[in-house]
Amino acid sequence: MKKNIKIFHRAIVFSFFIAIFAVVKQITIMHIEDVTIRQLAESHDVTVDYSDDDIVIIDNVKTLVEPTTAHLKMNLLVICIAGKAQGTFNGQQTTVGRGNVFICPPNVTFSDFMMSPDFEFKAMFFTTRILQAFLREKISIWNETMYIHRKHIVSMSDHDAAYFSQFYDLLRLCIDNDSQTPFRMEVIQSLLQAAFVAICGRMQQMLTDRPAQVQMRQADSLFQRFLNLLEQQPVKHRSVESYAAELCITPKYLSSVCKKQSGKTANEWITQQVLADIRYYLKHTDLSIKQICARMGFPNPSFFGKYVKEHFGMTPTQLRNS
Repeated sequence: MKKNIKIFHRAIVFSFFIAIFAVVKQITIMHIEDVTIRQLAESHDVTVDYSDDDIVIIDNVKTLVEPTTAHLKMNLLVICIAGKAQGTFNGQQTTVGRGNVFICPPNVTFSDFMMSPDFEFKAMFFTTRILQAFLREKISIWNETMYIHRKHIVSMSDHDAAYFSQFYDLLRLCIDNDSQTPFRMEVIQSLLQAAFVAICGRMQQMLTDRPAQVQMRQADSLFQRFLNLLEQQPVKHRSVESYAAELCITPKYLSSVCKKQSGKTANEWITQQVLADIRYYLKHTDLSIKQICARMGFPNPSFFGKYVKEHFGMTPTQLRNS
């Protein structure tokens, strides 16, 4: 009996994650090169249990499809609960086994899938902006793990499995509630935030356990310094030149290092952080638009409004009320 309970807990630990191969099937049918959160949410091939602008949760696909190639424009987290699989992402071959959590950042191309007959796993796609909102000051731990040390597999113990199963139980109850339940999205995202912070804590343990003789290469160290500087700046809306000056390097070299380490330029990183702050201030504070504009270093509310409209497709007021 105890053994069956243990197996049951292991099976449901991460059942709120998406089955990735259903999405790959949709990619093949639609011939989509870049797959976004919206495209996943609007797919007719899968039943969406929950979705918002940043997260899609599906828990209904068990049949694997033919291997193909997919280019994902969002973060991906995969939990292997049975069997084994291997594939290539961005030219790097990776093997995932039972109890492994596979995590990778956006702009990754998957190909050459091979899997055991009993392979089963769940996955979750999520935007970088919700990741930043979840982790806030802890985002540097995530970035160091993903971009500096390139550690994309986190091992989960039986204790971890039992721990995270509690998040699933609560999350499943919230998802099953009527969609009109007050604050349903906020409750779901709060539970997911707690789970992500816990995963980030596991990443911190991995970094702490690294052998002392493992040293960062100069480019790794520089990229991490840039991310730390960007995260710590109260006013992030600044030029690449200003950040490069603080790091005592040229803007061109900074962008080159960022591109090599993460696939994104320094300017793309700055924009990403600025947009995350805008969304946070508009959605989670009572500051006026004029106050947010001043706090974020924009010259005037008119310029701020145009910036928000360009990147979010709506005015600051519309974004706040959305």
